[in-house]
Amino acid sequence: MRTVFTNLKSYASYRRTLRELRSLPLDVALDLDIAGAERAVARRAVYGAV
Repeated sequence: MRTVFTNLKSYASYRRTLRELRSLPLDVALDLDIAGAERAVARRAVYGAV
């Protein structure tokens, strides 16, 4: 069972990842095919495929 501390660490990692993805220049995001899907990409990167 995940503890509250582990959940908070995961959420902080998700927010950091999301911030980084959103800061990518548009041409890079388009090249990576993640433009508009930053939340889903960050969620999968941190929490895995659900």
